[in-house]
Parts: sequence; C-alpha cells; structure tokens
Amino acid sequence: MKTLGIIGCGAMGSAIARSLEGAVFLYDSDTEKARALASEGKRTALASLEELFEKSDCLLIAVKPQILSTLYGQLRELGSASKHWISIAAGVPLDILTEHLGTDEVVRFMPNIAAQMQASVTAVAPAPHCSQEHLSYAQQIAQSFGAAFILPESQFGAFIGISGSAIAFILQFYHALAMGGVQQGIAYPMSLHIALETAKSAASLVESTGKNPVELATTVCSAGGTTIEGMLALAEGGFDATVMQAVRKSSEKSSKLEALAKDAKR
Repeated sequence: MKTLGIIGCGAMGSAIARSLEGAVFLYDSDTEKARALASEGKRTALASLEELFEKSDCLLIAVKPQILSTLYGQLRELGSASKHWISIAAGVPLDILTEHLGTDEVVRFMPNIAAQMQASVTAVAPAPHCSQEHLSYAQQIAQSFGAAFILPESQFGAFIGISGSAIAFILQFYHALAMGGVQQGIAYPMSLHIALETAKSAASLVESTGKNPVELATTVCSAGGTTIEGMLALAEGGFDATVMQAVRKSSEKSSKLEALAKDAKR
C-alpha cells in the first residue's frame, strides 16, 4: 500500500488529511500547524521535506502556487522524479508540474471548499503519460473527501463554471428562494430551511429516477396551475440564459487566469 505525504497543512490540505483513513505524513513550514493536525490522530508531523520524502511514496502538494514555485529546486534534489504526485495548487497546469518534478506520474485535483465537510466535488486530471495505477490511487484519495470526476485538464474551466464557481450560484438561488418566501410571509430562517430541503428533494429525484430534470419539472407543472406560472416568470426573466452565461463567464475567466499563470511560470 502506498504511503501518502502532504506538503502544506492549510485549510484544504488539512481537510484532505482528515478525510483519509490510513496513516498520513505531514509537512508544513509552520511546524506547529502540522503538529496540531497530527495531534488529531492517525497522522504524523515531520520536521523536514527530507523526512517526508523518505517515508512517502506519493506526495500531495497543498501549498499556494507562489510557494510551490520556490520549492521545485529542492523537490528535484530530493528525488521528485522517483515519486508519485498529486497537486491541488490552483492555476498550475500539468505540463508545468511534470516539467519541474521530472516525472509523468502526476495527477491534478481541482476540489472545492466543501472538502472540509467531505462533500467536495473534485475534478481529477492525469498527466498525458501518467500510469493507470497512479490515476486510480489518486481517484481514491479524491473520493475520500467527496465526489470525483476524471476530466481532461482542458475541461477544468468548464468544471469551474458548473462546480467550483457554481456553488456560489446555487447559494444565491437558495437566498433568492428564501427571500421570495419572506415576501410571501414566511420568516427568513424558516424560508431558507424549506428552500434547502426542497433542493435536497429535487436532487434526490434526479439521482433516484435517472430522468432528465426537464422531464421531471414538466410532471410538476399542472395545466393552468401554480407551478407553470412560476416557470413562466423564470422564462420571462431569462433564467436559463442567465445561468448559462454565468457558467460561460466563470469558465472563460478561469481559462484566462490559468493562461496568465502559465505564462508567468514559464
């Protein structure tokens, strides 16, 4: 069984470490941060990258991109080419990682903030010549803190639009529904609770039936009834087009930022 070492014990690195069942080795330049995380159990804080390399088969990079760029030289000296890698460093593409680490055994993750509740939706992209064995291992790691989807790196921008950024869109929709309830006489806390439970029931319908959301929505719309009136209001307000535009804008911005970051790292 592979041993995993995590470089960086910030919010995301800590969330991933807490989700794993087996032994995990930790390193952070802030040694107290690593020790505090290790004290929770089943994790071992190490004092140096050298120790982390000695004890780990696979290393997960959970540091900020600007910090990672200062570590490449040390990682290569320690033998990065002989290790397997997972990176959650935002905006650092696979070709940069494989070049600086000296190996194709690299998988890139794009998780979201719900990793803290083991409910992340994570995009998983392997380097072009990464082994299936390492990809499978990385996928298991991603699934330990939520759902994982294997995608080509070229689709990470689209993933941002329908997942990473879309969390905010969905939260805004919950708020708008709750405010509609307030306008109609239900206090905001209760209205929000009802909206959240309704969202859960809608997700359950789609998951359990396997039907298209539009097909399910039409079954709710009785002729001349209440729901079709609300659906008309959404259509008149450009609901579908607005959501699709939000996805496109987020996706395009993500691609632009990644291109800029890539040029800077070159």
